[in-house]
Amino acid sequence: MNTTRPAAPVPQGQGGERLPLPPADQMTGDQRAVMQDLVNGPRKGVYGPFIPLMRQPKLLERVAQLGEVLRFGGGLPADVRELVISIVACHVGNQFEWVMHVPLAQAAGVPAVALEAIRLRQAPQGLGAAQQAACDFTVALLQQNEVSDAVYQRTATAFGEEGVVELGTLIGYFAMVSWVMNVARTPSRPTADVTPL
Repeated sequence: MNTTRPAAPVPQGQGGERLPLPPADQMTGDQRAVMQDLVNGPRKGVYGPFIPLMRQPKLLERVAQLGEVLRFGGGLPADVRELVISIVACHVGNQFEWVMHVPLAQAAGVPAVALEAIRLRQAPQGLGAAQQAACDFTVALLQQNEVSDAVYQRTATAFGEEGVVELGTLIGYFAMVSWVMNVARTPSRPTADVTPL
C-alpha cells in the first residue's frame, strides 16, 4: 500500500515566492494586529501559511486559532499528531510543513524509518498500534476521501469519537494550510536535519 500518492513536483521549488510577507510600512492596522498576535502567541513569529494569509487578516486570525487548538490544545498524542501532519505534508507536496514537522514527529517518538518510508511514499514500518490506526485513517481520507468501517472502528477504538473528529479536522487543517502555501510558493526553512520531499 502506498502511504500517499506523490504530488506534482514540489511547488516551493518552482519559481519565486508569490505572496511574501508585506513590507511593514505597507501593512494595514488589521495586518499589524494579527502579526503581533502571532508573535505573542505560542508560535512566536510569522512564518509558513501565515505569510500568504496576511492578505486576509480576519481569515488568518481564525485559521491561527484553529491551528492553536489542534497543535497546542488538542487531545491527540503528540506522536500521532506529528505523524499525521507529516503524512499530509508529503501527500500534498508541501516542503514547509514536512521540514517543520518531521523533527517534531521524531522527537515525539515516530520512528525515523517510518518517516523515511512516508517520504518515499511507501508503507511505514515500525509504527505502534495507535500510530498505525492514525496512519491508515489519514491515508484513506487523503486518497479516497472517506474511511472504511474497519478503519473507522480501529481509529475510534484507539482515540474515541472525540479523537476521530479531531483527527479528521487535523488532516483537513494541514491540507488547507499546505495548499495555501503551495499556491503562494511559500519557501520552507532551510535545514540540514531533514531530507526534503
